[in-house]
Amino acid sequence: MSNNLMRAVQAVKAGEPFVLGEIAIPEPARGQVRVRVHACGVCGGDAIARNGLLGAVLPRVPGHEIAGTVDAVGVDVANWKVGDRVGVGWQGGYCKECQFCRAGDFVNCVDSQVVGLSYDGGYAEYMVAPQEALARIPEELSFEEAGPMMCAGITTFNALRHCGARPGDTVAIHGIGGLGHLAVQFADRMGFRTIAINRKRDKEALSRKLGADDYIDSTAGSAGETLMKMGGAVAILSTAGHAPSQVDLIQGLRPNGRLVAIAADHAPLEFSAEQLVFGRKSIAGWYSGHARDSEEAMAFAVLKGVRPMVETFPLDSAEETFLNMNKARYRVVLTL
Repeated sequence: MSNNLMRAVQAVKAGEPFVLGEIAIPEPARGQVRVRVHACGVCGGDAIARNGLLGAVLPRVPGHEIAGTVDAVGVDVANWKVGDRVGVGWQGGYCKECQFCRAGDFVNCVDSQVVGLSYDGGYAEYMVAPQEALARIPEELSFEEAGPMMCAGITTFNALRHCGARPGDTVAIHGIGGLGHLAVQFADRMGFRTIAINRKRDKEALSRKLGADDYIDSTAGSAGETLMKMGGAVAILSTAGHAPSQVDLIQGLRPNGRLVAIAADHAPLEFSAEQLVFGRKSIAGWYSGHARDSEEAMAFAVLKGVRPMVETFPLDSAEETFLNMNKARYRVVLTL
């Protein structure tokens, strides 16, 4: 491999397999940082670039669960230096032109950049990102652990801390997989009475080990009805994208309760407004967060012992790994 080239996996044609090859090592422009990628989680969101969705311009390097070290910095970069341990997640920078950016309210930027979509992501040996997209990784987290925290971790942590529940309240986690196994840990460490909901009993022992106080087998009847018989939930975090199951869960909410969906199967939620009106219940969505949220999620994880369960694979296996990620227990990480 030439000194000016790096190994990278790209989405080259919409809907076709990822392609492993060599491309030029990117140079950081003004305000940008080049990251030497040590690990990159594989996420369902990588299908956006793979299928050329949301205006993706191909070829594109996917990957938005990036963990590595600063390799080079551009002009006007503050706070980052070569060797710093950093992560880059889904939210990859701001447009700096909308009314929110002009007011300094970057969190509500209407045209924020997406890593692996707006610009190349972490399925490569190096990637470049705006300095504001970087999150500092604590020394206590390995790169393989930090990668999934940049999407799965921040999403579950953020959704739970904004769900409206308080310590001692009952919070249910729907779906114990790549997102749910982290959500159970966060919910438990936040002081909630945590109820795990999943199909069959296969994951009951693991759920309780991770911190669940109770478990509901959703194949044994209505999970929503069962949850209400257990006292109901102040909040339900749905990490399993299955519309009928999500609708069923509404009846498991206490008055003023909230169902928060962070996964979807692209099907409509079909229910009567009465299910919300009586009891003043609500349904909300949540996804990801910005770099500061990532740092806070990782700091909390270190403080309270939250860790993703990961399986690691080499970059060369990215195509096969992507196709089989739902068979993993529970997050898949490419290592370089």
